[in-house]
Amino acid sequence: MDQPRVRRRRNCHPRRIFCTNLFRGDLIMLSRALVWQPPAPPNKPALRFAFPGAALFALFFSAKGAGLDAPSPRRLYWSVRQIKKTPTEIEVKLRVHDLADILTRLTRFGATTHGRVLEQNTLFDTPDSAFRKTGRLLRVRTETPAAPSRPAGKARAILTAKAPPPKRNRTPSRYKERSESELTIRDPHQFAKSLNNLGFRPAFRYEKFRTTFTRGPLHLDLDETPVGTILELEGPPAAIDAAAKALGFTQKDYLRATYWDLYAADCRRRNVTPKHMLFPARKSR
Repeated sequence: MDQPRVRRRRNCHPRRIFCTNLFRGDLIMLSRALVWQPPAPPNKPALRFAFPGAALFALFFSAKGAGLDAPSPRRLYWSVRQIKKTPTEIEVKLRVHDLADILTRLTRFGATTHGRVLEQNTLFDTPDSAFRKTGRLLRVRTETPAAPSRPAGKARAILTAKAPPPKRNRTPSRYKERSESELTIRDPHQFAKSLNNLGFRPAFRYEKFRTTFTRGPLHLDLDETPVGTILELEGPPAAIDAAAKALGFTQKDYLRATYWDLYAADCRRRNVTPKHMLFPARKSR
């Protein structure tokens, strides 16, 4: 098979990108470090699957079936914006015991609401759980407007990648810190099929109703989950501490756990086997 001519443009850095061969009509381009490579069929080149050490990655599928804005599937290479430093997510979780009370406190705090949605999340991993073992995350999330108790949010679907932040010589932080990169996708169901075709498998599904608030640089996400209500504060550490204090919490209340951690702990308490963190019946409420 003749190799197509590589078309280079300004801000294009081909040496920092791994390009795969076509795989069932889809082109995958990811940046930097190789993490996992599925076995190649006989007499065919291996499919190179790369994932960045800092969770900054570019996943590009052809327009034929992956649900991403992409060029024609006939083109095997296209321009990618210069890779920038991945933003670091800094957050804490706070367990909420009185939903009505925290809503009142958020209003008094001056937080602006951006609506309530039903989140349906699926974490994908390799067959040998390489992402989980290395502290990484690859998630497809769909958001459906949820009403009528509070204003409804917008419908959308998001692909998220997370990884441990760059190593630093410092004492352990009281905040949960991870490198994070997100990408909006048009068709999450088709995108999930494409991930399955690449060898990824759904590892954990979880649902929650999320009401998003903001105040200055701070994001405040109120999550109603099958294992209780959680308030997430994300932003600069000083803003997190000030907001937590204003809302009636102390640093002793800070949780760095993931939703899998919270769900698994709840299963241990109830002496049941962890599976997926789902509501008994899916409905907007």
